[in-house]
Parts: sequence; structure tokens; C-alpha cells
Amino acid sequence: MFCMECYHLSGLLWDAITEMDEHNRPIHTFQVCNVMEPNQNNWLRSNWISRQAAQKVYVELRFTLRDCNSIPWVSGTCKETFNLFYHETDEAHGVKFRPAQYTKIDTIAADESFTQMDLGDRILKLNTEVREVGPINRKGFYLAFQDIGACIALVSVRVYYKKCPFTLRNLASFPDTVPRVDSSSLVEVRGACVDHAEERDTPKLFCGADGDWLVPLGRCVCSVGYEEIDGSCVACRPGFYKAYAGNIKCSKCPPHSFSYGDASAICRCEKGFFRAEKDPPTMACTRPPSPPRNLIFNLNDTCLLLEWSPPSDTGGRRDLTYNVQCKRCGPEPDHCQLCEDELRFLPGPLGLTNATVTVLDFSAHANYTFEIESLNGVSDMSSFPRQVAIITVSTDQGGPSLVGTLKKDWASPNSIALSWQQPEQTTLPIIDYEVKYYEKEHELLSYSSTRTKAPSVIVSGLKPATWYVFSVRTRTAAGYSSYSPKYEYETTGDCNHIIAHLIKFLLNQSFSVFSRCQWYFKAKMTSEDKRRANYQNGHVPFPGIKTYVDPDTYEDPTQAVHEFTKEIDPSRIRIERVIGAGEFGEVCSGRLRTPGKKEIAVAIKTLKGGYVERQRRDFLREASIMGQFDHPNIIRLEGVVTKSRPVMIVVEYMENGSLDSFLRQHDGHFTVIQLVGMLRGIASGMKYLSDMGYVHRDLAARNILVNSNLVCKVSDFGLSRVLEDDPEAAYTTTGGKIPIRWTAPEAISYRKFSSASDAWSYGIVMWEVMSYGERPYWEMSNQDVILSIEEGYRLPAPMGCPVALHQLMLHCWQKERNHRPKFTDIVSFLDKLIRNPSSLLPLVEDIQRYSTEKLFVQYKSNFMAAGYNTLDSVARMSIE
Repeated sequence: MFCMECYHLSGLLWDAITEMDEHNRPIHTFQVCNVMEPNQNNWLRSNWISRQAAQKVYVELRFTLRDCNSIPWVSGTCKETFNLFYHETDEAHGVKFRPAQYTKIDTIAADESFTQMDLGDRILKLNTEVREVGPINRKGFYLAFQDIGACIALVSVRVYYKKCPFTLRNLASFPDTVPRVDSSSLVEVRGACVDHAEERDTPKLFCGADGDWLVPLGRCVCSVGYEEIDGSCVACRPGFYKAYAGNIKCSKCPPHSFSYGDASAICRCEKGFFRAEKDPPTMACTRPPSPPRNLIFNLNDTCLLLEWSPPSDTGGRRDLTYNVQCKRCGPEPDHCQLCEDELRFLPGPLGLTNATVTVLDFSAHANYTFEIESLNGVSDMSSFPRQVAIITVSTDQGGPSLVGTLKKDWASPNSIALSWQQPEQTTLPIIDYEVKYYEKEHELLSYSSTRTKAPSVIVSGLKPATWYVFSVRTRTAAGYSSYSPKYEYETTGDCNHIIAHLIKFLLNQSFSVFSRCQWYFKAKMTSEDKRRANYQNGHVPFPGIKTYVDPDTYEDPTQAVHEFTKEIDPSRIRIERVIGAGEFGEVCSGRLRTPGKKEIAVAIKTLKGGYVERQRRDFLREASIMGQFDHPNIIRLEGVVTKSRPVMIVVEYMENGSLDSFLRQHDGHFTVIQLVGMLRGIASGMKYLSDMGYVHRDLAARNILVNSNLVCKVSDFGLSRVLEDDPEAAYTTTGGKIPIRWTAPEAISYRKFSSASDAWSYGIVMWEVMSYGERPYWEMSNQDVILSIEEGYRLPAPMGCPVALHQLMLHCWQKERNHRPKFTDIVSFLDKLIRNPSSLLPLVEDIQRYSTEKLFVQYKSNFMAAGYNTLDSVARMSIE
């Protein structure tokens, strides 16, 4: 019962009376029974009740009421009902009571009334009535009860509101929630995942008007390393793991793996066992296979067949392959050379899936040693020696030996006469010689051959003034010998050919002069600076060679945009999300629809509002530069939007982002061949730019983008650069400062940018790639970098970097820029490495030496001040 206050406006007051029920238990009641007098108006008011979070409350009344017919001598003034009222207020009113302020809730009648006989037997016939009150908008309210002439005993008053209680559903917790006043509408409540759980679909429940939770939607699942037990996420025990989020149980570690701690996401491999990059965490750890068994050979007159049995231990994997390596040894066992390039292997020397290979074009009277290596998906991850089977084959009964030196006796416009020495060793008579030849420029297209019985031949039907490549092999009853080394000879030119070349040369020169004049008048350069800029990033265009045109040479830069780019209808562009912020505005990903073509993913650079004309010109300058390039290793411009707002540049979308970040995220995940392939793509793109006469000036891994196929593409064009005298000695551009760690010395000191300075930067990019995105020169300041380079210091090879690649880096970092390699040479060199993976041997240099050199560079001044002037002296330092 609440505290009650009685107010008598007419008649008697309500009385607080304690009685005993039929079980002799005390009952506290408020009673009124003035039925003999008319016009009763007796009030009972509760104390002030705070509504708390409720918008609607319920009032439950328990009371007894006397049957008027059981009361003698009542003359019609007896009633069998009373009235219930309420009044909203933000605070208690004290003893003040104004019935006019109260709102009637209902007239309360009894379902069952008692009589005089019931009183004698102390039988209480309790009635229970519940009424809704609301909506309530004030902080609290009063309840009031009006008696108008009834005989009532008010036993209890209970005021409550309904809520949906705190609950856990689908690993999500939902707080206490009060329903809305409108009983037809539900309250949507978003749940919070329990500890160590994460949303799979947003967990939701709906709170109904009766305080019941309805319509569960969504769920949470236990995170990696945790499983669901009794509605909570519990960490996996040692020896168990869970690699994926979900409501699945922890699994026991696969064979040859372990987990020592709780909540393991993956089980680590035992020593000597590994997982390949694409192996799922559920797969057992495996190891490299043992060597092949039972290696045998079968030699006939023309071919050598090698066969072997699979290894006794496959390492627990099915991706078994074999590599064949050949060595040709002289009389001394230590004098052996690789010979894969001399022989033909069917189907090939690498990646064999069957335990057999056929060898052709071997020489007679030679000793060949073949090493058959078993490999599987984790062989590259093991530091143990290669597992090989070895066999030596002598070809004394094989085919004939090679012919001697191939000489050119004479040449004419259409013929070349050749001769050669007969083989020194031959056990069978020579049947004939086969001469193979082809145009040097068409090596990969086709070749021709001719036969002769004599050690000489005249090859006719050739083109004038053309280089040809020749090689010869011998045929005996035992078969063919290997082809001789290749020799290159040129036919002479005839008179008509010379005249034709002269006419072509004059026409080309005339076209070149005409094109240059047309370009000159079109550009209308007005300052010496622009003329110098033209010589820096452009050159005289020759027929058949596309050249770069600097947009700054146009009097109206908009003309360059129209000439070199394609305008895109903005309705064909759908922007999906913001992926970054650029110098001029946001960078977004989206889709581009092209009529008749498949919709493609694109990156969209936008020009923010409020720009000035200079910003718009600088923004579009990069597009007019990119629009001139067409190469698979240069970021492709799809088009621009200049005729509507916002102004946009649309380029192809590169899923893996910048190269430096991509490498850091995938540290150690790639083979050396894959890394060399990335470097080859970058070099190919730079060769294209160099051939067009464009100098990049800011080549760095951060400006190389990577797509989903690991194709690297050069980006970031057209930024103006000014060397500032600031403490960091960095280039300031409209987009920020560019560290000088990638910049050639002559560019820093004299602002001499060229393809040679780009080659220096390419060497730094090589170092970034091989170190998986490590910062060049580590934490050295820019001034220390400049001083170290001037003193001859160059970055050491990253750990595991092949010798050949570090030598190429050092070649790019030659102080004299004319001594640095051209990008044509770099591409050719990398192609040779890719064709001959055995040349990519790791640098023989231990971790201590690498760490010592890195430490010496970072703290050089401290070491020299202490008397340690060389790396060796630092390495010999004692703990003292």
C-alpha cells in the first residue's frame, strides 16, 4: 500500500483499519462505510509516485465491497461503486488537494460483494481490478479514490509498468526496454554482441506492448579462437584452435602442429614442417618430399630417356613435382657447367608431374650429370638442402659432335656463303649438315633450313642489307648433333635499296621538320623556362615513335585536356564509396558503364568545391599527361568529366593499392620469381616513359599501384616540384613534401632530372620490393642520407636478396649518371633472370653482418666519435 492521505469534503473520512482474515493474518486496509447519509464525497489520495521510465502505468486494486441489500434500513443512499482518479505533476504538492485538477480513470465496481453473514465468518470476498493510466508525460502523478456512499475496504493498490527485460539471444545482449504507449507499434532494439563475439548480421529484437520480446533478427558469432558454450564465447583450450568466426566448435590442432596458449586462431607447425601460402589453417603441416628413387636412363641414337620412382615420403602433400638440372662435366669432375640451355627437355625441365623426361640434342662423347629434385608446395619454405637423385650419363655412343666455327666467306644483297670445320670426333660417317637461319628481327616468328653434304653452303633468297642468324648441326646414322652456337651475318645492300633508303630518309626528315614547326606554332612558348622544360620532358618526334608533349607548352591548358583525354558523361559513372583523400579532393571507387562493353571498376578523383582556376588547371594537368600513355604497366586513364560538377578524373581501379603498403601487408608471402616479375613490370613501364621522353621524377613504391593479378603500374604524374631550403631537404609540391631518399644526387644538388635520375629511383624501388616495403635508409635523417651517399655509402642487400638483383641496384646507384643502366637494359636483364631462375641465388651474407651495417649507418657519428671507423671494428666490439 502507498501512503494515503484522507480528505473529507462531505461525509466521513476513510479510516485506516487493521483486521484479521480467515487465516488470522493481519490485513491493513482503508475503509469507508457511510451509507446512511446522502451526498457522500470522501477522498483518499496516494503520495506522489515517480513514473521513472514508464509512459503508461497499470493500477491494480484489491478491495471488498458490502452488498447494499444486506444492510438494513438503507434508504437508497447506499452505492456499490467508487471512482478512481489521477493527476500528473512534476513534483509533490504536499497537503494541497484540489479535486478539480484530477482526471477520472474509471468507475470501479465489484464482481463479488460480501454480506453480514460473511462478516461473521470473517470471509473476505476480494475483488481485483486493473486499469491503464497514460500516456504520462510529467515526472510523476497522484492517484485518488472517491467514495460516493459505498461500504468499501481498500486492501491493496499496486502501481506498475511493463518492460521487456534484459535478455541474451543469439550471443547478443538486449537491455531493459519500455514499450511504446501505442500498443500496436513495436520498439526495435539493437543488441550488443557478448564478449569475444562479432556481428554476422545485425542482431535485433522487437519489444511488444505487453513486455514480451518478439521477432528475433540477426545474430552474433564467436570470434576467431572462441567457441560458444552456454550462451557465451569461451577461449579455445591449448591444443585446439578456431580459424574462422562462426558458431562452430574449436578443433583439435591438425597433425604436426600445436597451440600452447588459449584462444588460438591457428596452430603453428612443428619444426621442419610448414604450410604453403594457400593452405587452409585446417590442413596438416607438411614437409618437403624425400628424393626420387630408382633413377635410371635409357639412351638410344637420338634421345635420352630418364625415369624414376616417386619419393618414399611425399611430405604429406599431393602437389608433387620434379625439376631436372643438367651439368656437363669435363675430364676433371670439378669442371662442370649448367647445360639446360644446350639440351631440349620434353615436356620441359621444370614443374614435371610425371616421373619421366626425354632429353634431346645432346652431344656425343660428353658426360652429363642430371639431378632430379622432388618438390612440393612447401619446398621453398624449407632451409634444408635440396633433395635430389643424381645420375651420370656418358654419350660415347650418342650422336655426332658439334661442328667447328661458322665463317662467312662472302655476301651479296641476296646470298651469304658459309663454311665450317667438320666435327673433331665422329665414330660414324656424316650423312649431311642442316643449316638453320632466320632474320634477326623475326627470331620468334619463323625460321628456314637447308641441307648440304659438304661443310659449306650458299644460302640464297635473302633480303638486302638484313641481318640473319645461322646455326649448323650434323646428321649421322646415330642421329643429329646439337646445333652449333649462333652466328650473325648481314647481306649487302644493292643500289635500288640504297636509293630507297635515301628517299625514305629525306621524307622522314621533311616530316620531322614539318611536325616540329607545327608543334612550335601550336605551343607558342613565351618564356625561356618553358623552352627548357620542353627539352627536359620532350624530344623531336621521329616517324613511328610516339613522343610526350608537355601540357605546359599549350597557351590554353584546356586544349591539352581536350586533345589527350576523353570526356565522359557523368551519368555513366556510379560512385560507390570513398577510399581516400587526395590533394584536390576525395578519391572514390565506383563503376563505369561504357556502351557495348562490360561495366568496369574505376577509381575517381574529384575536385572539391570552392576551387580557383589554377587548382582546376593543376588537377587536369595530370589527366592530360596520363592520356598520352598507353602501356600495360602505366595506370590507364579512362576519361575526365569537365563539363559538369564535380570535375573528375577517372582511372582504372587497382584492387591492391600502393605497392609499399601491399608488400608490408604480405611480408614474406611471395617467391623471388614473383618479386622479379613485379620489378620487370615497373621497369617495362619506365622504359615506355623513357622512350617517349617523359621523366617521372618521383618514382617510388608508394607511386606504384598493384591490381588483383599482381600487375604493377606506374602512377602519379604531372606534379610540379620546387627544391626548398628546409631542414628535411625535401621537394615541396602542391601535394606535400617528397623525401629525397628516392632522388638521385644530381637532382638534389642541381635539379638535373633525366631518365638516369629515374634509374637511380628505380634502384631504390628494387630495394623496397626485395625488403617488403622497408623504409630506405631506415630512420636516418634526410641530411644524413645525403652525406652518406656523397661519401659512397649504398644500401645493403635486403635479407635473402639474390646477388644479381643487388648488383643491378648498385649499378643504378652509380654516382656518374651516364654510367647507370638504361631501362631497356634493365628490362632485358630481368628477362634473363626470369628465364634462368637458377641465377637468382640468395646473397651469402649472414644476419649479423646485415644488422651491423644497418646499425653502423644509423649511428655512424657515435661510432666514429668512439674510434670505430669501419664495419669490421663495430662487429668486433665486445660487451664492454
